[in-house]
Amino acid sequence: MSVKFPIAPSRRLFLQGSAAAALAVPLAGLSGRRAQAVARLDPIVSPYGRIAPVLDQTTGLPLLQLPEGFTYQSFGWSGDTMADGRPNPTNHDGMAVVRSRLVGGREEITLIRNHEATVNPLYGTIDAPGFYDRGTALIGEDDDDNEITGPAAGGTTRLLFVDGKFTEAAPALGGTWNNCAGGLTPWGTWLTGEEDKSDFTEVGGQPHGYMFEVSPETGETSGVPIKSMGRFDHEATAFDPIGGAFYLTEDDRNQSGLYKFVPNDQSQRLGALEQGGTLYMAKVVGTEKADLLTPSMGDQHRLEWVEVEDPDLAPQPFTEAPFDAENTASGPFVQGRDLGALRMSRLEGIWYSPRERLMYIVDTSSGTDTDPASEDFGVAGRGDGSVWTFDPASDTLTCVFQSENPVAGNNFDNITVSPRGGVLLCEDGGGVEDAFGMGERLMGLTPAGETYIFAKNNVQITATEIRQAGKSAEFVREGDYRDTEWAGATFDPSGKWLFVNLQSPGVTFAITGPWERGLL
Repeated sequence: MSVKFPIAPSRRLFLQGSAAAALAVPLAGLSGRRAQAVARLDPIVSPYGRIAPVLDQTTGLPLLQLPEGFTYQSFGWSGDTMADGRPNPTNHDGMAVVRSRLVGGREEITLIRNHEATVNPLYGTIDAPGFYDRGTALIGEDDDDNEITGPAAGGTTRLLFVDGKFTEAAPALGGTWNNCAGGLTPWGTWLTGEEDKSDFTEVGGQPHGYMFEVSPETGETSGVPIKSMGRFDHEATAFDPIGGAFYLTEDDRNQSGLYKFVPNDQSQRLGALEQGGTLYMAKVVGTEKADLLTPSMGDQHRLEWVEVEDPDLAPQPFTEAPFDAENTASGPFVQGRDLGALRMSRLEGIWYSPRERLMYIVDTSSGTDTDPASEDFGVAGRGDGSVWTFDPASDTLTCVFQSENPVAGNNFDNITVSPRGGVLLCEDGGGVEDAFGMGERLMGLTPAGETYIFAKNNVQITATEIRQAGKSAEFVREGDYRDTEWAGATFDPSGKWLFVNLQSPGVTFAITGPWERGLL
């Protein structure tokens, strides 16, 4: 069942302060669909004010643009030395705070950070106690698209942040492939997903496309794939504490499913998910094989769930237009689609909001390509992206934002919800020219479905600056990185600190400031 509903002004989110309240004008009160479309063309004025370059407290470089009053520090650059003496890996991606505690009177925050790497001759593998694939003939590409071989270089690292300062980076999981995003468990571990379903068994390696559980404690990560959560291009996952299920997103253009995993072992402890469970794929009630590639704000769908019989099935042929050149889709997707399941363009970020009891979900490329010069002009599933909410209690999926212009939102990817209930989105569309110059942005989303600019990537770095900052010239090349993606945005439980990555040149930031001025 698919219907059109106006966007509610608050969706149970109570805004505080006059600046925040001013943003809560419901789109439902505007003059219909035309007014909604206009609202999607440009960001609104940020409640935090204009942004400008701010100096990094670690390197002294103007790496980010932020609102007045906000400060930040950088840490864990690619090539920086970790606790084991080896270099920090590359391709920083999804991340979350998995633990916050007092240790000897000091506040200690632990983060797990993904590395979306395939093979990398600069460091080989992440030499972690938990390790999956020790094959030595895996195939990937370097930064210049040249084919290279080597061991699986993806995985995760553990970061410690003590009394407001980064203190350590250490390996946590190794031997995995293209770790993009993931999600938190309620028992304080991180689920990391491989966004690649390659199989290297014929060359001495392992099949990929799995979720892995990562512990904040050294030596507790098993490196065992959770095969019952499905073998596909995993992006992210989020847990519903009321229903006891995990929801998972698949990032495979125009053949992306939305999944639900119900664990056999409900003990909520490290290793429980390795005991298996049942995987389901979402289907629109009353509609067979629904295509949600080109949504509009207010679209709403009631969902039901079809069981995926073989979650570990290898990729299968798939030629349902529009599709990419591979002509194959994941085994779970094809099984679900054959049972009438829905498809979306590129499902990426998903995050649970306990205040609203909703999942926020990003479809990075929903819409159509609007560039007349593009070979994909007019093709569905190649647009600027959307944000949805999913209510697990009613199985209702609602489109709360669809970008009609890259300035309003440029292919959002990772998403997070602050302790105050504010929604923050990471862009991954190659950079936008706006009032603050060129660059990718961190953007807030209001309850009315409008976006605003919170931060902007400002990394432009010379060889001299790399040397003066003490960074490895092998790992960090001089250049303009403003068009590279934000990833891994996550707040600490107090809401004081926002942690976030830039995938290239590979750096983690801790940002703090007057959050109370706005929604975050």
